[in-house]
Amino acid sequence: MTSDRTVNEEPVNLPDLLLGRVAWVFGDDFDVDLIIGTQNIKSYEEEFLLSVCMNDYESDFVDKVEKGDLIVGGRNFGYGHPHYPPLIALRAAGIVAIVADSFAPGFWRGETYNGLPLIICPGISDYVERWDTLEVDWRSARVSNIDKDMTLEGEPPSKRTIQILESGGTYPLLLSEYSHP
Repeated sequence: MTSDRTVNEEPVNLPDLLLGRVAWVFGDDFDVDLIIGTQNIKSYEEEFLLSVCMNDYESDFVDKVEKGDLIVGGRNFGYGHPHYPPLIALRAAGIVAIVADSFAPGFWRGETYNGLPLIICPGISDYVERWDTLEVDWRSARVSNIDKDMTLEGEPPSKRTIQILESGGTYPLLLSEYSHP
């Protein structure tokens, strides 16, 4: 089953299986503000955020990423303040999901509510390398590393989380549930 979603009035398709390369592997306790630099966390301009995305790590990161790529993180990914601009930059670059050993609660809640699949898969950061190809069944949290012929079972999202992701976020879901004809 594939869900057609609407975000900002543009249809978005979240396939059952995400197939993409690992664009970056972050370690434990990663603060997502570092993706764009803390000096840029007040900007919401997509083009500007894309221009500073990962510059402190690799100046041509955005040029190497392809639509459909994934980010992998260690334990407590996204700790700190859950600012949205870093994920605006990653999405603009083509990142479609993040798979991590675990997520900081505030980050998980904020980005899930914005419609980004965050897959909890303990041990994932030990089993992937940059540019490995992953197949992710986000509903079951099953992550297969195609290049290494191995599969890990993560923690499946709740039924409500699945509804949120299928709708493109909490806001579109609530609109569909409470709108009157």
